[in-house]
Amino acid sequence: MLQESYQKILRNQFKTADFIFLSILITVLQSIKKVNLEKLANALPIGIKFESRRRRLQRFLVLNNLKIETVWHPILSVIMSTYFQPNKIVYVAIDRTNWG
Repeated sequence: MLQESYQKILRNQFKTADFIFLSILITVLQSIKKVNLEKLANALPIGIKFESRRRRLQRFLVLNNLKIETVWHPILSVIMSTYFQPNKIVYVAIDRTNWG
């Protein structure tokens, strides 16, 4: 389940169907250990064939709404304003261990 503040941002960025799909996708991502397109497609609880789920994932992952500027910057802003005081230096580290 997504935090309410994240839901507000994401609902504004996506059509209803895409928002619901993103919510399902996040739930699936939290439950499986290794992530690749086939494993995600296989784990999606959607009543369509595997190939259709895989193609749906591929189409979703290239949506313009998934850009850093439209989704992740607003979410990061909410996190920063919630947990950190203004005018303080914050260092953000991103683990790239398995990026290949």
